[in-house]
Amino acid sequence: MFDKIEELEIRFQELESLLADPTVIANQPEFRKLSREHNDLTGLIEAYRSYKKVLAEIEGNRELLADPEMKEMAEAELQELARQKDDLEGEIKLLLLPKDPNDDRNVILEIRAGTGGDESALFAGDLFRMYSRFAERNRWKVEVMSASESERGGFKEIVALIEGQGVFARLKYESGTHRVQRVPETEAQGRIHTSACTVAVLPEAEDIEVDINPVDLKVDVYRASGAGGQHVNKTESAVRITHLPTGIVVECQDERSQIKNRAKAMKVLKTKILDGLHQEQNARIAADRKQQVGSGDRSERIRTYNFPQGRMTDHRIGLTLYRLEALMEGDIAEVADSLRAHYQMEALKAQAEAA
Repeated sequence: MFDKIEELEIRFQELESLLADPTVIANQPEFRKLSREHNDLTGLIEAYRSYKKVLAEIEGNRELLADPEMKEMAEAELQELARQKDDLEGEIKLLLLPKDPNDDRNVILEIRAGTGGDESALFAGDLFRMYSRFAERNRWKVEVMSASESERGGFKEIVALIEGQGVFARLKYESGTHRVQRVPETEAQGRIHTSACTVAVLPEAEDIEVDINPVDLKVDVYRASGAGGQHVNKTESAVRITHLPTGIVVECQDERSQIKNRAKAMKVLKTKILDGLHQEQNARIAADRKQQVGSGDRSERIRTYNFPQGRMTDHRIGLTLYRLEALMEGDIAEVADSLRAHYQMEALKAQAEAA
């Protein structure tokens, strides 16, 4: 492991020299490429250099053990240094895991009401609010692509683009079925009802990755419905696109302009096609794996939100938090970080087993 890091440290030093070269700086595409590589290595190299420093301090303190006057202090410092050494080894192992190439991408977030009728649609609205507030905390931009509102509030379906640094890395484990248990406002007997929504988090596709033949598209335009001002039901600004080979259908009516709606719909379509290709590839590569990280299995119930008890439980990692009100206001960093740590440990175990 450390032989590999020594090679990476040499490469890191080369990158630092290249990024200071005026010729490279003038070549912006090359400069951006090298900068990304440098950024990807920075965390690992800093941790490795700290590790080597700790090893040197351990060696120095061992030499002090022979001095009666310094022995007690040296032993105490060795205990602390041993702890730092173990922590850094764990950090380095995590940093050496293959990076998900989608981690730095924007995402297409889809939330759909499932079982539970109006209550499910209201919960879909609550989930969208939760993710929107989480985005605000991270200074991400949220743009609604399409939405189908329920008569009693909430959404039958809502699709949004979330843009920012590391969005997919933080949200990719949210895909799945989210279950809610609470007393609906319309429930006269005070009985707890259970309903569910499905959430899909897809890495945004880049134009160069998905080549769509225009012949394979069926494009329909229609009058927008719902909130939207004077243009509603007067102009055919809404767009529905069907990709005939896959049967994928997307629509957008958020903008007044048909051209803008078509551009947004194409962005969602490309993302869905790319996600389908990735899922097929992941299924082939990891058919025998117990848990696929980021597989996007949307049929499995992943989380329960119990309002009467004020708790949220993530069933994949057994995490239960009794602060549901704060979570629904977007304070879900602890959940996201716990999921990421869990699946990193799973990946480490798989890597050790394969070695």
